Amino acid sequence: MLIRIRSRDGIERLQIDNPNTTIAQLKTLIESQLRVPINNQTLSTNQQLLLAKTPAEIAQFTDMSNPQTPIATLNITHGALIFLAYEGERTIAGPKIVPAGSFGRKMTMDDLIAKQMRIVRQESANCEVSFDRDAANGFQHYVNETLAFAVKRGGFMYGTVEDGKVEVDFIYEPPQQGTEESLLLLRDPDEEKVVEAIALGLGMRKLGFIFTQTVGQGKRDYTLSNREVLQAVELQAESEVKEWVTVVVKLEVNEDGGADVHFEAFQMSDLCVKLFKDGWFEGEIAEGDDPKCSKMNKDVVVGGKDTREVDNDFFLVVVKIFDHQGPLSSTFPVENRNTAITMRTLKNHLDRTKNLSFVKRISDFHLLLFIGRFLDVNSDVPALAGCVRAQATIPEGYQILIESMAASG
Repeated sequence: MLIRIRSRDGIERLQIDNPNTTIAQLKTLIESQLRVPINNQTLSTNQQLLLAKTPAEIAQFTDMSNPQTPIATLNITHGALIFLAYEGERTIAGPKIVPAGSFGRKMTMDDLIAKQMRIVRQESANCEVSFDRDAANGFQHYVNETLAFAVKRGGFMYGTVEDGKVEVDFIYEPPQQGTEESLLLLRDPDEEKVVEAIALGLGMRKLGFIFTQTVGQGKRDYTLSNREVLQAVELQAESEVKEWVTVVVKLEVNEDGGADVHFEAFQMSDLCVKLFKDGWFEGEIAEGDDPKCSKMNKDVVVGGKDTREVDNDFFLVVVKIFDHQGPLSSTFPVENRNTAITMRTLKNHLDRTKNLSFVKRISDFHLLLFIGRFLDVNSDVPALAGCVRAQATIPEGYQILIESMAASG
C-alpha cells in the first residue's frame, strides 16, 4: 500500500508491502526510501508535530513511539497521512544518469514513453470563476492590512458549479504556517468534517484553492513558483473536480506608483494533473533550483528538446474572473487567524445584528463553523445549514441553543 509522509519538506510517498508493518519496520522503510535516519525520526498522526519547535515539545508526541505497534492498529491504511519531524539535513539520492543516444543501447518501455511525452500548452480552461464580493474582500483585506503580504496565506474555496461556471461563496482558511516562500497547510480532519457538513447543507462543495504571493515574490520573474505549482496540482489532483480553480492574490504596482491587490485565476492543465498522478514530478525542491521551472524525474519533450525542467507557465491555464453577491454574509471573524474566537465573539455578533431575522443573523459560514463544533456533525450541522440555504425559520431548539451559547460568553 501507499502512505503519505508530511515533513517540513512537503508530502512524500512511501511504498509499504505489508499492511501489518510495525512502527519499527515503518521507520526502517523511511530511512531507506526517504533518507532520514531511524534515530532522528519522530512520527505522529497528529499534524501539530510540525509546529513543535524544541526537542522537549517534539518528545510530547508519543502515539507512534512504541516500535512494536502495528500501524494497522492506528488506522494507518492505504492513502493515510503521517507526520514526520527530524533535525538536521538529509541527502536525497539523485537519479541514475544514463548517457542518451548510445549506440546499441536497449530502450525500456519507460524510455519510449518519456520520448513521446510532449509538454504543450492547454489553450482553454474547463471553467470560469465568479467570487462573492464579501468573501473575496475579507480574504484580501486580511492579507493586505494585517499580514502586509509578508507571509503566504491560503484557503479552500467553496460554492457551486453549473455549466462550467464556478461561483465561490465562502473561503475556509485551515490551520497553516506561512513563510515568504512556502505555505504549509496543517489540515484538521475533524474541523474539515464540519466544513463539509456545512457545505452539504448549503448545497455547495469544495471547488478550489486560493493563496497569496508575498511582496518578496513580486520581485521574481515567474507567475507561479515550482513550490506553488506542486502544491496546486496536488490539491487539484486530490479533488477529482474538473472545474477546480487555483486563485493567486498579490500586490501589483499601479500607474501612480501605488500598490493594488490583484486576483489571478488558473487551472493546472489536464496534462499537468496527469503527470502528477503518474509520478513524473520531482517532489524534492532544492535550495538552488530555479523557481520558474518544475523538475521532472524523467525526460520530457518541450519545444522539440529533451529536458527535465519545464517552465511553469506551460502548466497554467488562465481562468476568467467575475464577481457576484452570494447568499452569505462575511462579518463573523474568520477561523484560524491570530484572534481567538470565543462565545463573547458570538454574543457581540448577535447583538450587532439583532435588527435582522435570526436566520439572517447566522447566515455566515464562519459563524456556522464556530457553532458547528458544538453540534452533531452528521445531523445538526447540515440541518442548520439547510435552513440558511432555504432562508427558512430556524427551529426553536437551535435558536435557544445558539442564544444560550452566546449568553455564556
